[in-house]
Amino acid sequence: MTTRNEVLVEGRVQTAPEWSHENHGTQFYRFFLQVPRLSGQIDLLPVLITDTMLGLAEPGASLRVRGQLRSFNNRSGVGSKLVLTVYAQEIQPGQEALCNQITLSGALCKEPTFRRTPLGRSICDLMLAAPRRYGRADYLPVIAWGQLAIRASKLHTGDPLSLEGRVQSRTYNKVLPSGETEERTAYEVSMMRLLEESISKAP
Repeated sequence: MTTRNEVLVEGRVQTAPEWSHENHGTQFYRFFLQVPRLSGQIDLLPVLITDTMLGLAEPGASLRVRGQLRSFNNRSGVGSKLVLTVYAQEIQPGQEALCNQITLSGALCKEPTFRRTPLGRSICDLMLAAPRRYGRADYLPVIAWGQLAIRASKLHTGDPLSLEGRVQSRTYNKVLPSGETEERTAYEVSMMRLLEESISKAP
């Protein structure tokens, strides 16, 4: 199976880049990109860039970002344990077009969770391990709807999964140990299509 993790998104820079970390002498910065959907809803996606890209990442600028969806474990004790970021390998001025595409391949690292909404619509939650170089992997939550959810629910841990979809954000309320609620944002891949490597496993 070919390993793929390819993201292409376009939107407007919402926040000025802030310093994130240094790795092997390279400085990394993080900002949020507003990516519109056809419905008019906005996905607010975190983007990680190198210092050489700072000149284009001005607040309000339209940007097209090509790269990968990366994950890391947040051990600070604040917020979600699994943090997703669009790692930019290339950025350029936007083309004033709706664009939010991701192609992924990897293997399931836990059993799918299938459920139905109160209105009867099928949903399936999956966790995909997408291999990276040097034996590492990105752990990416994927959600499928309708017939795709039914097909994906037939997969099992360790099965290969290849898909096309989009990266999306959603807000939810987290109940804290104190009993108070806190609004948080989660990121996931919304599956639009199963690719050939998965079809034989999900009849």
